[in-house]
Amino acid sequence: MTAAYESGLGSNAANYVPLSPISFLFRTAEVFPDRLAVAHGRRRYTWTQTKERCCRLASALTKRGIGKGDTVAAFLPNIPEMFEAHQGVPMTGAVLNAINYRLDAASVAFILKHGEAKVLITDSEYAPLMRDALAQVSQPILVIDVEDSEGPGGERLGSLDYESFLSEGESHFDWQPPVDEWDAISLNYTSGTTGDPKGVVYHHRGAYLNAVGNALTWSLPQFPVYLWTLPMFHCNGWCFPWTITAKAGTHVCLRRVEAGLIYKALAEEGVTHLCGAPIVMQMLVNVGPDESREFDQKVKFMTAAAPPPASVLARMAQIGVEVTHVYGLTEVYGPAVVCEWDPRWDDLPLDQQAALKSRQGVTYPVQEALMVADPQTLEPVPRDGETIGEVFLRGNITMKGYLKNAEATEEAFAGGWFHSGDLGVMHPDGYIELKDRSKDIIISGGENISSIEVENVLYRHVAVAAVAVVAKPDEKWGETPCAFVELVPGAEVDAEELIAFCRERMARFKAPRNVVFGPLPKTSTGKIQKFELRLRLRSES
Repeated sequence: MTAAYESGLGSNAANYVPLSPISFLFRTAEVFPDRLAVAHGRRRYTWTQTKERCCRLASALTKRGIGKGDTVAAFLPNIPEMFEAHQGVPMTGAVLNAINYRLDAASVAFILKHGEAKVLITDSEYAPLMRDALAQVSQPILVIDVEDSEGPGGERLGSLDYESFLSEGESHFDWQPPVDEWDAISLNYTSGTTGDPKGVVYHHRGAYLNAVGNALTWSLPQFPVYLWTLPMFHCNGWCFPWTITAKAGTHVCLRRVEAGLIYKALAEEGVTHLCGAPIVMQMLVNVGPDESREFDQKVKFMTAAAPPPASVLARMAQIGVEVTHVYGLTEVYGPAVVCEWDPRWDDLPLDQQAALKSRQGVTYPVQEALMVADPQTLEPVPRDGETIGEVFLRGNITMKGYLKNAEATEEAFAGGWFHSGDLGVMHPDGYIELKDRSKDIIISGGENISSIEVENVLYRHVAVAAVAVVAKPDEKWGETPCAFVELVPGAEVDAEELIAFCRERMARFKAPRNVVFGPLPKTSTGKIQKFELRLRLRSES
């Protein structure tokens, strides 16, 4: 009988089409042509207009010889042109490299060279930095300048501007899905805090699936109004350029992430969904009265990185915002794990809800497997919520690999799993909870201390807005926990009070021995840069 299922039942054009998230654009424009697709200040585009602009971009690139396997770089904030690049560039078969516009010129130059960019679409505000970067690049790059109507303007570096370039293209570009859904769709560089950044390559299949996964995970309704507080250069905006398009939503662009502008969008654009690091939540709950605005709709906020402390969750709920906690890495298209909420937890006290939400959770429905295991043997740890191991992932929303770095790719996929480098535990109900990065565990007097555990306790103090705990060299103990703390505006507390607060809530040896107050160094996506804090402590020791 097995042979019967293998005879005359092959794939063909009628029953198999390679997956690509670009297909969402064409469906939405066909079904909802007049609905608002993109809002950016005075600029408004329907889905018909948006599709035509994306097609013009693809057509113009094609006429310039751009095609499969070529790299097109975008150095842009969250503006319509950045969204259009996520659609138009892959239409040509080319690969989109969205670059972090807060990097230094040397890092940008490395990315342009390593990714072999043939075209660069850049915002004129960043001309001074980009001029320095391009001076370090030897290969020819077609530079296209964007003059954003909501931006400050600046020097043009290229021979033509974006709108003139679009005019070279046709509005009815004949897009065809990739022949192979494994073809590269985008290139995203890691932060490179320990050396040159690595180029993470995504494929059309993974981008399609994670776009769908976002919608399923968030129970995304039709016609969401999505505010772009998460940078589109970060993991391609967690694939939300394609998710929101699939749901015929409205992309509300936001050039600068500021509390007043967020509240303005909530009140005037009717925003229903937004994503971002915990720092964006801090903006919302600590907004001044002159920037706050009333809004009637329920709002959902998806956050990653540090788990939301109970005090922030409570304040977010008070202003009408429901928080979903996710976890992931650049290598897994952004979020791949979610703290799937069980309605039975709704009646628990807020502190218990916060403890549950602090867990990273279970796989996205489009990611196949997740485990916590011994990093050498890959033997899963017991589901006891205590035994620490490394977090491993496997499935269709895992990167193709690192560009031009076979050794790092092989190391990341050793044993048939993606090695995250994060340490965590597995709870009896199958939810994982991160305890630290492998390099962030503090070993004090031979005892392992999770910096995240200490941070979670400190976050429970009403005066603490942000915190990072790192190892401080110590002659007696080897290392001791040192807490770097940002306070809530107007709050007052001293180091002794915070140390005592920790000692009352955890083993005394885990409590920080030192507390340093002041602003924390953060990446452009809001993640605290612990390596800078470690360097600061080493230089002082």
